[in-house]
Amino acid sequence: MIFGASSFAGSLPELKENVGSIELYIPKLGIYNGSVLEKKELERILDEMSAYCFAGTVHAPYFAADPRYPAALQVDTAKMGNREFTLLEESMTIANRIGAHVVVLHPGRIGPDREKSFASMVNNLSFLASRAEDYGVTLGLENKEGTDPLNFCCEAEELARTIEIVNSDPLKATFDIGHANLTCGGDSEKLRNFVRTLQKHIMHLHLHDNSGQWTEKYDGDEHMAPGKGCVDFSVLKLLSGYRGVYNLEVFSLEDVQFGKQTIEKALS
Repeated sequence: MIFGASSFAGSLPELKENVGSIELYIPKLGIYNGSVLEKKELERILDEMSAYCFAGTVHAPYFAADPRYPAALQVDTAKMGNREFTLLEESMTIANRIGAHVVVLHPGRIGPDREKSFASMVNNLSFLASRAEDYGVTLGLENKEGTDPLNFCCEAEELARTIEIVNSDPLKATFDIGHANLTCGGDSEKLRNFVRTLQKHIMHLHLHDNSGQWTEKYDGDEHMAPGKGCVDFSVLKLLSGYRGVYNLEVFSLEDVQFGKQTIEKALS
């Protein structure tokens, strides 16, 4: 089992002591001035990663309603222009540089015409998958939380259908168990069925916890350490053939350590 952690969970020396992989969380790396990539700062971070011999994955920019999220890095995959395509291609370039095989993407947002928004997202993902193949990476399309009604691909069925319509090897699923728990309302059996539905497409995991219900904070998507909410992590046993990274998407080193213990116990 390979544990990973998002780059915002701690410094590289700290993370190196606790995990075998790091997910470079592009929006919080400080490598952009507006939407312009600061190559000097990027090189500094890549040099540091190389010095610590980290394996890695990459989380590309996405859409976020949070005012603290960089406005210039907003990407809605259902509504993309040149700036958005450039941002996502730069994430693929970074992944290629560090030998990462996974770039995490978020699905798009539902516009006034749902069918039109969905078709636009599928077309954009098809193009992005073709570029991913050129960079030697796989895109992990992440299920979003159903506590926000404007998210596409909250339900496992819609995420699976999206991947199947695009029908391209470089597009698979990042299974975010915290988001799925919110979509399932904290119901363990519904979560189990969610995993079964999406199982054949899953090639990457995001692990964090919550209370399974909407809250004013992040629509309930609180990214607590596994074991501090109500997620039933034993459902991961259904992924018996999984060989990818178990990425802890939490905010502190303490949560990484606590989460590792929870996951190991759940899978034992």
